[in-house]
Amino acid sequence: QVQLVESGGGLVQPGGSLRLSCAASGGSFRLAAMGWYRQAPGKEREMVATITGDGNIIYADSVKGRFTIPRDNVKSMVALQINSLRPADTAVYYCNTNRLQLPFWGRGTQVTVSS
Repeated sequence: QVQLVESGGGLVQPGGSLRLSCAASGGSFRLAAMGWYRQAPGKEREMVATITGDGNIIYADSVKGRFTIPRDNVKSMVALQINSLRPADTAVYYCNTNRLQLPFWGRGTQVTVSS
C-alpha cells in the first residue's frame, strides 16, 4: 500500500517562499512518476508539477519560473519549492503518484498567501 505524507505548508506573505515535502512509503519509488496538485476553494484540483522516474518535469504555465520539483530517490521524497508566492497560489497542495494505473494521494497541506 502506497502512502504519501505532505508537510511544509503554512501562511506566507506575497512574494515569500515555502518548501513542501512529500514522503512516500510502500512500493518502489525510484521509477515512479510523482506529482504535486493543488485545489483552491471552489475550484477543481489542478496539476502543478510532475516529475518522472528519470527526471522529466512538467510545470503548469501558472507556476513556471517560480516552482521547482526536486526529488530524492534515496529518501523516497519529492519536494515542491515555491517562490514568489501570490495570493492566487492559495490552495491545499496534494502529493500524487500512480501504481498499476491507480492514483494515490496524500491528505494535503494548506498554503495560504496573504498579507
